[in-house]
Amino acid sequence: MSLPDQSRKFPVSFSRGMAVAALVASAVMVSACTVRPLYSTAPTASGAPAGAATGLNSIKILPVETRYGQEIRNQLIFGLNGGAGQPANPIYTLQLNAVAQKTSAVLVQRTTEDEPTAGTMMLTSVYVLREIKTGNIVGKGKRTISSSYDIPRQGFAQYRAELDAQNRAARELAELLRLAIAQDLSKL
Repeated sequence: MSLPDQSRKFPVSFSRGMAVAALVASAVMVSACTVRPLYSTAPTASGAPAGAATGLNSIKILPVETRYGQEIRNQLIFGLNGGAGQPANPIYTLQLNAVAQKTSAVLVQRTTEDEPTAGTMMLTSVYVLREIKTGNIVGKGKRTISSSYDIPRQGFAQYRAELDAQNRAARELAELLRLAIAQDLSKL
């Protein structure tokens, strides 16, 4: 036993036509999309310069004055050039300013020698990316990262814990800066 067919409001050919029109409209919308990988080396249009990947290895990073700033700089040089060092003929210069801030996150009343307290090391870096030929600013920004660490009671162990936290934060901050610089270069 079956239910009686209900009358259709639209003929089958009209429904198929609407489906085809929707498919064509979505294909047109997708083809107009300009999303592409950030590190793509393919140019966006004919005659346009290649993407951010080729610009990253043509950045000379200027010297910095602090130990943690040097750690950020070293990590960034390695990340931008794949371990090849500074470029011989750079197109851009990158100026970095880094500031470290040490704060106590948790203070625990010590009853024994083995009970540590916790601290947070915050590294903040301000960068300015300039084109060498024109001196124009291509990109600038500020990035901050924090790294937690235990503060033991022994003095040298405290010092090493702070340095290790600075080094961890510098590695992560260099990655953030590399991504930010790649985004700046992809906008060109």
